[in-house]
Amino acid sequence: MADARGRGAERARVQDGWLAAAAGAVAAVLGAGLGELSAALIAPASSPFAAIGGALIDVAPSWAKDTAIAWFGTADKAALLTGIALVLLAVAAVAGLLERRRPPIGVAIAVALGVVGAAVALTRADAGALSWLPSSIAGATMAVSLRMLLRLLPATAERSDDAPPTTPDRPSEIDRRRFLVWTGGAAAVGLVMVLGATLVSGGSRAVAAIRAALRLPDPAVAAPPVPAGAELNISGLADVITPNDSFYRIDTALVVPQIDPADWSLRIHGMVENEVVVTWDELVALPLEEGYATMSCVSNEVGGTLIGNALWLGYPIRELLARARPTADADMVLSRSIDGFTASTPLEALTDPDRWSILAVGMNGEPLPLEHGFPVRMVVPGLYGYVSATKWVVDLEVTRFDRATAYWTDRGWSERGPVKLQSRIDVPRPGQGLSAGDTVIAGVAWQPHVGISRVEVQVDDGPWEDATLATAISDDTWVQWSLPWRATAGRHVLRCRATNALGETQTSEVVGVIPDGATGWHEFPVDVF
Repeated sequence: MADARGRGAERARVQDGWLAAAAGAVAAVLGAGLGELSAALIAPASSPFAAIGGALIDVAPSWAKDTAIAWFGTADKAALLTGIALVLLAVAAVAGLLERRRPPIGVAIAVALGVVGAAVALTRADAGALSWLPSSIAGATMAVSLRMLLRLLPATAERSDDAPPTTPDRPSEIDRRRFLVWTGGAAAVGLVMVLGATLVSGGSRAVAAIRAALRLPDPAVAAPPVPAGAELNISGLADVITPNDSFYRIDTALVVPQIDPADWSLRIHGMVENEVVVTWDELVALPLEEGYATMSCVSNEVGGTLIGNALWLGYPIRELLARARPTADADMVLSRSIDGFTASTPLEALTDPDRWSILAVGMNGEPLPLEHGFPVRMVVPGLYGYVSATKWVVDLEVTRFDRATAYWTDRGWSERGPVKLQSRIDVPRPGQGLSAGDTVIAGVAWQPHVGISRVEVQVDDGPWEDATLATAISDDTWVQWSLPWRATAGRHVLRCRATNALGETQTSEVVGVIPDGATGWHEFPVDVF
């Protein structure tokens, strides 16, 4: 009988622990929901998740970022936020258990989470006067709701093993149901507030409305028409012009900055004879130019999809730098985003009259999408984005490579990032089964600012065959290519290589993305039935 009572008491303690952990997790959901909702209303860039996530992105080592991009691609931010949520729930569950057994440790943990979130929010580059408030609200809500939920559970942890099963301090089924109703309701309210924060984000809706109503001026220099032979119209082959909603996005912003063009300005300063400040109205009043350019991420693996080609509208950066008159010993421009991200671009790339480096305001015939840098970003053909393509840009500091460093160069990447010669097979896809007979091998090749003169394809260890090149829009864009292939039954290995306009052929040496971009031939097996 004593053993049975002991086992019953132990089961009661275990169940009590699980309920306490659940209370902690639910309190965290409620706190996070109210924190995110308050952020959406008063400080969108300082939501608790954004503040903590942004700090984690900043302190994470390069290998962690590279792994996230390799695993999740453009979904890396969603993966990070999911990871933060899971860790928060685990910590909150422990807080609930500790608060049940050793009060007020759990409440102290909740308050500490809020304090840490508030402190981190205040250290962000785009912090405002109220940046501390959403995380503080989240921590306080979690602490109060944790205490209130646990009060619904009668004390059970210190009951003696020989206590009768019906002792008053054992939670009854009614007590348990009441606790579950309250915790379930609190969790639902928290989730609804998180959803509400997404729907009612004031800054996002306001800037989105401004963008939707914005009409960009016609370019003073229009892009030439896309050549008729630029698009091969092969199913599965990447479009020669990448739609905005398909264009890759890799950046460090968990919350997309919301900038009203009326509040935007760009400052050019540093090693210059004349500091320049340009407002939005002044920028769009200048003779804007239109052109096509392919952009790619340095984290793009061989055969990867972190690349796209678009029609851009903007103003040459070299013209603004000419106003500022950089000093003779300057060799770098440190661009800065409104959220604190920095990129180090060789000054010569921005002043070269033969390189179309612009402050872009339009993308594929419309204002820049919010997530692609609205209202203004940089576009520099021939350089990887980490050293050139600053979104939401607000500052250009003319300086030297030996005096200043940037976000990614501080993390082990090279100072200068010229895009390497690359080619990719899009058709057939890796792992795609094919029927024997006539088919086609097709893909794209690129080296912006240099251009492509030739693409070759090899099947198994056979001879290299020249593919047919589509008509390139310009040397700043990628080019499609194709090769007819009579596929025979069995497994075959396909590979491709490109030659640029200077006569240089793509290297077969396999190198990873660090520190300045991947190399190697794109190759993979296909099964033909």
